[in-house]
Amino acid sequence: MNPQSGSDLNLIHTAESEVSVTWRGQPLMTYTYRATDAQMESPRPYVHPVYTFGGNLVSLLRPHDHVWHKGITWSLPNFGEDNFWGGVTYRRDGGYQQLPNNGSMTHDAIVDTTVDDAQASFAHDLIWRSQTGDELVQERRRLTVSIADVPDAWVLRWDTEMTNVSGISVRIGSPTTEGRDNAGYGGLFWRGPRSFTDGTLFGPDGTGGEELRGTRHEWLGLTGHNDAATGFSSIVIVDERDNLRHPPQWFARSENYGCLNPAPFFSEEYDFAPGETLKFSYAVVIADGQAEGDRATELAGAGRRVLRGKATA
Repeated sequence: MNPQSGSDLNLIHTAESEVSVTWRGQPLMTYTYRATDAQMESPRPYVHPVYTFGGNLVSLLRPHDHVWHKGITWSLPNFGEDNFWGGVTYRRDGGYQQLPNNGSMTHDAIVDTTVDDAQASFAHDLIWRSQTGDELVQERRRLTVSIADVPDAWVLRWDTEMTNVSGISVRIGSPTTEGRDNAGYGGLFWRGPRSFTDGTLFGPDGTGGEELRGTRHEWLGLTGHNDAATGFSSIVIVDERDNLRHPPQWFARSENYGCLNPAPFFSEEYDFAPGETLKFSYAVVIADGQAEGDRATELAGAGRRVLRGKATA
């Protein structure tokens, strides 16, 4: 264990395994950067557990319906011929199939760990490899925790830079670009706990449900019930305005399970050229309580200010 502390934020690094962040003793999140999952699950780093300030759990790891869902992850299901999402791959000519194409995102080197009164940050390099071991992508990723400038909320900023080192152009898509309607998942994906099932999706235009899947918004959120406590918690994800295809289409669900996923490759493929670097940034706002009307806008604004480097409590 290697703790680093500001006055209230604390970052604990377990060597060759994970980093955790606490606020005044309350756990906020753990990032497992060296995954040990089965190859079929496309092993990759993930954030779980995730807690609100009130101690409510707002993430889920390896649910029985999709064991490759891992809290908050960066995942791409249709990366050329490879699957960096986990599980089955959707193909136009055969539907979902379990193929020998589950790649992995492997931790390579720690770049930086810092913590002060304003934020706690962890950056590392990763290598994406196909199931056969070919090196396809070199990635630099940074996760930064800060306390929101609005009540009862904190923010996880997720930054990634992916460089294509495969030597060939890679077509990035989704099950929808392969022919499955309204299933354009891929990118930053949050899987909510089972208590968020039948929760309320909300965005800039108000509240809703499954009809919001596939629509375009700068930000989207989900409010759900807490387990082991009364009340509600809310998650908002804000897409950075410089991200590819901003504002994105969203793979968002409230029925069967709750999830949020701003999906840049939802309905249109992208040719990732050899040597090209793609950059994406997101703010994930984790809050106690329901988020409707002004509160929803307030939480999204806090995330937006974090992306612009202007928000600390």
